[in-house]
Amino acid sequence: MLIYGKNVAKEALKEKNKIKKIFLVNNFNDTEVINLLNENDFNIIYKDRREMDHMVSGLHQGIALEVEDFRYTEFTKIIEDEVIVILDHLEDPHNLGAIIRTCEAAGIKSIIIPKDRSVGVNATVIKTSVGTIENVKICEVTNLVNSIKELKKNNFWIVGTDMDGTDYRKIDYSGKVAIVIGNEGKGISRLVKEECDFVASIPMNGTVNSLNASVAAGIIIFEAIRGKSEL
Repeated sequence: MLIYGKNVAKEALKEKNKIKKIFLVNNFNDTEVINLLNENDFNIIYKDRREMDHMVSGLHQGIALEVEDFRYTEFTKIIEDEVIVILDHLEDPHNLGAIIRTCEAAGIKSIIIPKDRSVGVNATVIKTSVGTIENVKICEVTNLVNSIKELKKNNFWIVGTDMDGTDYRKIDYSGKVAIVIGNEGKGISRLVKEECDFVASIPMNGTVNSLNASVAAGIIIFEAIRGKSEL
């Protein structure tokens, strides 16, 4: 996998065993990154900016790294967490990256995504997460409904999100909570919604009737964390 960007590189350089090659533009001059590179014997390949532009599809900031493919976390390793975020077939890698960043900022350690018909962890996700993906476990499951049922057996309350639900500020987030964020266009699926103990809505007072998935996730995630801190 090829990842890119200064912040992504700084986080990746902490996991030295994952790095296979490092690509730098000829005039790369970020002192912090250079110091990290000088501490180790990495395989560094220099490119001119045009070559680097052709290597990656986004803003690389003069550095790209060839690393091992992302390793997903096993389901059994996340069920002891207090709060888990479940993404019901998100398609936009920028949304996934932004939600990873929000989870890391809120102290949430785990995210569940479905294996099929959903965006997985790729270079765009890693870049959008600004390196925070190194601190969040991503669990990829075959069947989202079965995974939710298993969480319920482990004392999780499942909080879905939908326009037609209870004001998110009035929901009790005490105990173990899994927050479900739906697809950008379709929302949460019928079968997933049927497994939810609560359905949270964000009151809308303007002319729009919905929010971007990552924005909605951020609002409800921090409300859940705030609710727990008041216990």
